[in-house]
Amino acid sequence: MMNEHYFTAAPAGEERRRSIAVQLAGETFTVDTAASIFSPDGLDRGTEVLLDTVPSPPQKGTFLDIGSGWGPIALTLGKLAPMSDVLAVEINERAAELTARNAKHLGLSNIVVKHPDEVTEDTRFDLIWSNPPIRIGKKALHELLIRWLPMLNSGGAAWLVVAKKLGADSLLPWIDRMLQDKHPGQFTVRRAATSKGFRLIHIERVSELPEKDS
Repeated sequence: MMNEHYFTAAPAGEERRRSIAVQLAGETFTVDTAASIFSPDGLDRGTEVLLDTVPSPPQKGTFLDIGSGWGPIALTLGKLAPMSDVLAVEINERAAELTARNAKHLGLSNIVVKHPDEVTEDTRFDLIWSNPPIRIGKKALHELLIRWLPMLNSGGAAWLVVAKKLGADSLLPWIDRMLQDKHPGQFTVRRAATSKGFRLIHIERVSELPEKDS
């Protein structure tokens, strides 16, 4: 369908599934992709920048990939940290199925794929890696970040990759203001790197102070 986007929940267009070779976690793997998902032809440049730039994940913990697509970030986390628990959230049911299928194909039993509505509000994460879906629009993107970033545990970190031309330099101060307003003194936000037209944004939860009464 011409007006169908990668963030469509239930793509109606022809699936056109195919297998491609990709390099993740320093190895080459064969994964499945399909039409009407994000970056069906392989590893997109933003995700590549993220995976090439972030520090290695801790070996244990609970990790989150927001908007998994066919799974490159979740698969990398699962491969690099086999003792971790990786949650991949994805609204596009076709992409979600591909992430689960690719994880199974690679023998990664530590990856679980869920729709965002299946994740309870009290869930917490030690690490978030994401190439967030900027093209869903500013309001929806803000709602997404308001939901997931405060789910970091104390000492936990989020790494987001955002294209400079798609508003990375205005998104960073917005994230900082939002977190300071809702959780004063608990988060630090900074630009960690710039590469190939992308900004890498680092968010860290530095404390678990009691929430202020509203």
